[in-house]
Amino acid sequence: MQIILKQDVPNLGSKDELVTVRDGYARNYLIPKGLAISATPSVLKMHAEIQRQRAHKEEKLRNEALALAEKLKEVALTIGAKTSSKGKIFGSVNTIMIAEALAAKGFEIDRKNITIREELVKEVGTYHARIKLYKDVYADIKFEIVSE
Repeated sequence: MQIILKQDVPNLGSKDELVTVRDGYARNYLIPKGLAISATPSVLKMHAEIQRQRAHKEEKLRNEALALAEKLKEVALTIGAKTSSKGKIFGSVNTIMIAEALAAKGFEIDRKNITIREELVKEVGTYHARIKLYKDVYADIKFEIVSE
């Protein structure tokens, strides 16, 4: 039986994907739980139109993310932190501080989309972070930790 998934199902597929499963699995589990709908000819037509519109929107969002990635390549961040005389930071630098520094430069990036390449940032120096802008679009930035 062919079904269209309404949300991600582990080991089966992702949202809005057309998959073939056994009849009993679809009728007794997926459809009653609201995880899928049966793929009738009218539903398939509607699904194709929605996919076409979504592809256009996603292409636009991806192009915007690529443009933002080009702008972020040129950004150099400087983050001030309280340090000891040996250059050790009291505490650590995290993604919240990077997001605030980017916001000060005019880039509104959610802290959840930022990952610091090094495990712990506990000393003064230059480090790298990766920002997820879209599904497959990333921007790498350098940030420097200086003593306040």
